[in-house]
Amino acid sequence: MTRKTLEQQEKAMLAPYAAFSSETRGRHYPEEEHASRCSFQRDRDRIIHSRCFRRLEYKTQVFTRSSCDHYRTRLTHSVEVAAVARTFARIFGANETLTEAIALAHDIGHTPFGHAGENELNRLMTDHGGFDHNLQSLRWVDLLDVQYPNFPGLNLTWETRAGLMKHEADKPGSELDGHAIGPRQSIEAQSADIADDITYYAHDVDDALLARILTEDLLDSQPLWKLALKRTEQAYTNLDRGERIRITIRNLLDLQIENIVEASEVRLAKYAPRSMQELMELPERLVGFDPEMEVQADDFRKFMYKNVYFSHAISNQAEIATAMMRHLFEHYCRHPEDMGRKARARLPIDGEKRAVCDYLSGFTDKYVFQEHARYFR
Repeated sequence: MTRKTLEQQEKAMLAPYAAFSSETRGRHYPEEEHASRCSFQRDRDRIIHSRCFRRLEYKTQVFTRSSCDHYRTRLTHSVEVAAVARTFARIFGANETLTEAIALAHDIGHTPFGHAGENELNRLMTDHGGFDHNLQSLRWVDLLDVQYPNFPGLNLTWETRAGLMKHEADKPGSELDGHAIGPRQSIEAQSADIADDITYYAHDVDDALLARILTEDLLDSQPLWKLALKRTEQAYTNLDRGERIRITIRNLLDLQIENIVEASEVRLAKYAPRSMQELMELPERLVGFDPEMEVQADDFRKFMYKNVYFSHAISNQAEIATAMMRHLFEHYCRHPEDMGRKARARLPIDGEKRAVCDYLSGFTDKYVFQEHARYFR
């Protein structure tokens, strides 16, 4: 199975609007093609073998892993997102390997301590361009994770890198290396994006129940949860509490996946795009819910923010985390010599604030504790 054979298989099997590895817009630094692996396979493998990906094991998703080994981390979340995203790609005839690469890399730029850490870095960088973990993922794969002697970063293909820019795609005139990334993204990027959303909320329910922040009584107020529970009760009888919760969370995910597939296939039939570029220029996003499920999913998202992400327990944890992030940011601004060698090398290129921000974004939770203890006793 040579690269050329694999590329021929893509042409024969994938939909015309898929991203074909033989038609990639290339890498920023030209490289000779691999004999046995397609360009998107190389992207995926470079991401998996990168340091910035491995560090996700020790970055908080919602609950710090120090209190329970079963809580999800940014790494396990990314693997779960990739699994759901691949399902969408396979159903839609999209490029599964590219979808997987985008899904695995989507949180590489996330800070320690989840969204609390991201919000604090964004606040600290208010006058210096702000902070967005999606764009930071692009900075890590483009510049900061130095793995090769001939170029900075991982030198991924345009299609993988563009897939990390979901918040930029709908901005007029948004480009990457001279190519428009919107107004819609590729179907591979859309699949990874919505897989992130539905996986996040379904699995955070699991962790929140384990942490005793959520209760079944609270969840019963949500129509989407009720639908999932009804499916569980129709399929099983006499389940104990743990079994009922596990099956209902799976059904919560399945209900959303099924709705996304059905609604997206209606839009695909309506527009019948004939190329990736044509799909990216459509008047609406292809991969998504129908209007009724969109409302239910949005209500569930608001429910999770109110009862989990903004809960008292999470807020207390966030206050400690953000204070440590702030202390370290201010310390490295005063003492840049205390940063690592690679971070110091970027000071004349990016300036003090951005270099410190990049450095902190790469920290794991435990390294924040370690460094904070080192400088603040």
